[in-house]
Amino acid sequence: MARVPVVRRTRSPWSEMNRLAREMDTLFGNGWTQSGDLWAPPVDIEETPDHIMLTAELPGMRREDIDIELEDGVLTIQGEKKEETKDENTQGLLYERRWGSFTRRFTLPRAVDAANITASYENGILRIRVPKAEEAKGRKIEIQSGQDVG
Repeated sequence: MARVPVVRRTRSPWSEMNRLAREMDTLFGNGWTQSGDLWAPPVDIEETPDHIMLTAELPGMRREDIDIELEDGVLTIQGEKKEETKDENTQGLLYERRWGSFTRRFTLPRAVDAANITASYENGILRIRVPKAEEAKGRKIEIQSGQDVG
């Protein structure tokens, strides 16, 4: 039987940490490490005059495995990406995908309309729209002539 050459890539420190955490979990049970804390989904934050938009990449996750909360001006996104069950006859050659629990926290400006925050999730992309409160949107101030300012 011919051997298939395996291409070796330079490993990142995170992939080594994940590999070590998986091995520790195998040896000592899943409670030994917090391997899920080794990854955090990337989040973009953009601002318009009317709202703040947070966009998070959460590929491979189900909507019901994601929680969003707002408390004391801090928006928290948390969830768990479950590791796929592997066949006991399968030997891993390279693991680069992340899995486990994550938590991301973002302090929002005071002037947001918390009651109207919305979120959508489609194709692995979570979008959270945070409307600004009316006082945060700004307004044009008319300049009066003379000494009418009292």
